[in-house]
Amino acid sequence: MRQSISLSLAPLAAGLLLACGGADVPPGAIEGPRRPEASIAQEQASQDAARRAIDTKAGVPSGEGQILFGDLHVHTTYSADAFVFSLPVFAGEGAHPSADACDFARYCSQLDFFAYTDHAESVIQEHWKAQKDAARQCNALAGDSSNPDMVAFMGFEWTQVGRTPETHFGHKCVIFPGLADEELPARPIDAMPANPEQSLFQGMERIRTLRWFDPLGWGQYEDFGWLVRQIGKAPRCPEGVGTRDLPADCMEGAPTPDVLFEKLAQWGLPVLAIPHGTTWGLYTPPGTSMDKQLTRAYHDPGAQKLIEIASGHGSSEEYRNWREFTVGPDGKKACPAPTKDHLACCWRAGEIMRERCGDLPAAECESRVQRARELYLEQQGVGGHLVFPGTTAEDWLDCGQCRDCFKPTLALRPRESVQYTMALSSPDEKGPDGRPLRFRYGFVASSDNHKARPGTGYKQYARREMTEDTGPRSAFYANVMRRSQRQMLGLDAIDPQAPFDPPEGLGGLLAADTERIASFLYPGGLVAVHSQGRGREDIWNAMQRREVYATSGPRMLLWFDLMNGPQGAQPMGSEVTLSATPRFRVRAVGALEQKPGCPEISTRGLSPERLVRLCRGECYNPSDQRHPIVRIEVVRIRPQQARDEAVGPLIEDPWRRFDCPADPNGCTVAFEDEEFTTSGRDALYYVRALQEPTPAINGANLRTTFDAQGNPIATKPCFGDYRTPFDDDCLAPVQERAWSSPIFVDRAGP
Repeated sequence: MRQSISLSLAPLAAGLLLACGGADVPPGAIEGPRRPEASIAQEQASQDAARRAIDTKAGVPSGEGQILFGDLHVHTTYSADAFVFSLPVFAGEGAHPSADACDFARYCSQLDFFAYTDHAESVIQEHWKAQKDAARQCNALAGDSSNPDMVAFMGFEWTQVGRTPETHFGHKCVIFPGLADEELPARPIDAMPANPEQSLFQGMERIRTLRWFDPLGWGQYEDFGWLVRQIGKAPRCPEGVGTRDLPADCMEGAPTPDVLFEKLAQWGLPVLAIPHGTTWGLYTPPGTSMDKQLTRAYHDPGAQKLIEIASGHGSSEEYRNWREFTVGPDGKKACPAPTKDHLACCWRAGEIMRERCGDLPAAECESRVQRARELYLEQQGVGGHLVFPGTTAEDWLDCGQCRDCFKPTLALRPRESVQYTMALSSPDEKGPDGRPLRFRYGFVASSDNHKARPGTGYKQYARREMTEDTGPRSAFYANVMRRSQRQMLGLDAIDPQAPFDPPEGLGGLLAADTERIASFLYPGGLVAVHSQGRGREDIWNAMQRREVYATSGPRMLLWFDLMNGPQGAQPMGSEVTLSATPRFRVRAVGALEQKPGCPEISTRGLSPERLVRLCRGECYNPSDQRHPIVRIEVVRIRPQQARDEAVGPLIEDPWRRFDCPADPNGCTVAFEDEEFTTSGRDALYYVRALQEPTPAINGANLRTTFDAQGNPIATKPCFGDYRTPFDDDCLAPVQERAWSSPIFVDRAGP
C-alpha cells in the first residue's frame, strides 16, 4: 500500500519540481478563420430590413450606412488582476491569453470590432510586443481590410486610483487606430509613481503562497509569481525625458491626467482616451467629484471625445442628489440621516454599533454609535467598513447603493456620474472653440471583461464565466484568504463591542468592499457606431465624429437626429449653434431575440473543445423576432453658467417620455424644445430606448427586503464565491436599453 501511494504521488511531485519558478503564459493560437461572407451579408440584410421598416413608419426616406457593434474594453491574462481571477482558488478557468479574445469576439459574440486594453502597470515589454502581434494576427485573418469580418484595435488601460477625492482621477482606456510599430507607442503608460512602493508587488506575490494550500494548481500560482516578479524588476522610466527618447524596455508612468495627455501628445499619434467606471465605489473614494477634472490640464477635448456610460461593472449614467456625507461650515464631515432613496454607510455603521451594544448603559451605547459614524467618515479611501472588520455583507444592508438606478455600479458616486459630468461648465476657462470649457462626450459602453471575452452581453447566462463574479471556491479557501488578509491588515484581537479605528494608511483596494461587489457585476455593454463601411478607418472616423451610442448588451438599433440643424438633419454626437427651436426625431428598433445554443457558423469556425471552453455552449444566435421597444425617454441637460451653480436642477431626467406600442418594427417619436430660444441657456439632449423587461444577471442586485415604511431590513447578496451556487445566475427582470450620444445645441450670439 505504501508503495502504491508513493507511486501515485510521483507525478504530482515531478510536476511541482518542473513548475518551480513559473514561466510566461504564451499568447495562444487563434483558431477561427474569417467568418463566411454570407453570414456577414445576412446580418447586414437583417439590419437593412429593420431600417427600411422603421423609416417607412417614420415617413422618411431610408438612409445609408450601417451600424456596427463592438467592445472597446477587454482584458487578457496579461492584466495582473485578470491572472488572479483565473487561478484555481477562485474557481478560475486558467489563463485567458490574447488569442482567446479574437476567437471569442469572432465566433462566440460575433462582434464587428473590439480593442485589447490590458492594465498598463502590469504589461511588461515582452507582453506589449506579444499583444501587438496577436492583434495583427487577428486582423490578418479578417480578410479584405476594406470589408473585414472584424477589426481588432490596440490599446491599454491607464488605471489611476487616489485615496482621497482630491487625488483620485479614475481609469481611462487609451486606444489607437493603427497597428504598425510606428502607429503605436513603444510602451503603454501606467498611472504608477516614479518609484512605486515594493509593498504593492509584495502584496501580489503573497497570492503565490496559496499554492501550498492548492498544490494541484501549483504551476498556475508559480506562473503568476513569475509575472509579478517581472513587473517588479522592470526598470521604471527616468523622469524629465521625452517619451520618444526613453529606453525601450522601461515601465513608463503618468500619475495624473495632465502627464498622461502630455506624453500622448509627444507621440503625436491619433488617440482616444475613454474614461470609464467613474461612479464605481469599489475604488473611488466617497465624495469624489468630476469638477476638478474640468481644466485644460486634466481634460484634452481632442483625445477625450467619448465616455463609457456602462460596462460589466454597471451603469455610471444617473445622477442623484444624495451624498455619501455632508460638510458643515466648519469643514467637518457629517453623516446624513437615511431617506427613502438612500442609506449612507456612515449611518449604517452607527446602527451596527447599536446592535452590538448589548447591556451597555444607554449613554455609553449612544457615544459609541456616534463614534462609529465619525470613524467611518475619518477613513481615507474606501475602507470605511473596516470600522467593523468582522461584519458580513448582510450586516451593511444596502447602504451606499442607488436603489432606483438601472444596473447601478457598486456604491455609486453621484458627482462622478455621466449626467453630472455633462452638466459642468467652466466659464473662466475656454475650450478649443473659444466657448466655456465643458465635457462634450459621446456615449459608449463595453464589457471591462477580464477573461478575454469581448461582448459578453449577448445572452444572460454563465454568471461566473461571463461576468467578473469571482471568489473562493470553498469555505476552506475563503478562511485561508481571510486569515491572510487580517494578518496583513493587522485586524486581529479587536473588541467586537466597540468600533475599530484602523491605523493610518489602511485602505486602498486591499480594504475594498469585496463582499458586496459580486451583486453589482453584469455581462458587458456594447458600443455601436454609425459607419459608412466595415473598415478600420470607417469605425475610427465614426468614433471621432461621436456618431456612436451605447447599449447594455443587446444589439438595439438607434437613430437620433436634430432635424433643423444649420446644415440640415444632423446625427447624434453633433455640435451646433442654433437660434431657432430645435426639432428632433428618434427611431429605435429592439434587438433580435436569441435562440439557444450556437449557430452553424460558430460550430464550423471553432473546434468543439474551444467552443465549449470559450463560449460555454452559448453564442450570439439571433432569431427573426425582435424585442419590442416599449419606451423612449429624453434627457435634457442645461450646463452651468457659473462654476458654483447647483447641478441638480440642470439635469432633467426624463425631460420627455414617450410610451411605444408593442410593434416589432420599432418605435419612432418626434419632439422639440420650445423653451430653448427663451431660456438663455445652451442645452444638450440624449435619448434612451428601453426594451420590454427580460431576465438579467444581478437584475435585483442585493435583493433587498424592505419593511412597510420602506426601510431596508435584510439583503440576499449574489456572492461570487461558494456561498451562491455557481450555476445560479441571480436573474431578475430589467429593461435593457440603448443610450444615444448627445446632440449639443448652443445658442447663437454671446
